Amino acid sequence: MGVPVPVDVVAFDPVLEAGTKSTLFACPEVSLTAPGGAPRVVVMTVDQVGRPELDVLRTVRDTPARPDVVLVAGELAPDGALHAIAAGARGLLRRREADVTRLSRAVLAASRGDCTLPPDLLDRLLERSGAGGRAAGGGADPWAAAGLSDRERSVLRLVADGHETNEIAKQLCYSPRTVTSVVHDITQRFRLRNRAHAVAYALRVGLL
Repeated sequence: MGVPVPVDVVAFDPVLEAGTKSTLFACPEVSLTAPGGAPRVVVMTVDQVGRPELDVLRTVRDTPARPDVVLVAGELAPDGALHAIAAGARGLLRRREADVTRLSRAVLAASRGDCTLPPDLLDRLLERSGAGGRAAGGGADPWAAAGLSDRERSVLRLVADGHETNEIAKQLCYSPRTVTSVVHDITQRFRLRNRAHAVAYALRVGLL
């Protein structure tokens, strides 16, 4: 195991802050920063995703340490998810799902520059973008219009869920080299910087 990822917690409610810190204490891969420290990831815990929460998220991202943010929300709708990602969130979790395993996975993914979303929320975004694409394009599949194959779509969805290369390869019965190649092809084709940028781009243009 490598050096633990330094993490800070931001919350409007001190009870939520204490609960989030308690969960993170159980994650051996992370360490809570001391006051005034420079976290690599900030876990922001909120009740809902509205303008005040998004303003705080942007403020956290603009601090000198430029930490990545994992947003844990009591309520998380597709519109709020898109606004949070646009504001700079790397990971999104519902509070009821933010157990030790899922929260640590989201934090570690954010520290690597990857993006995570709850699978069902990702499905809802896919359904909505598909409906929008059919309405605008007379039944056209937005994935096909973007030149993404079923294999590329499957890989990108698992990337968005925070899975690492070996996990994706196992789930899809591909070799790790194939998964790496698929991600590389997507980032090169759309001139994207990395896996997180690929997920954010797909969400922004309605592919996810």
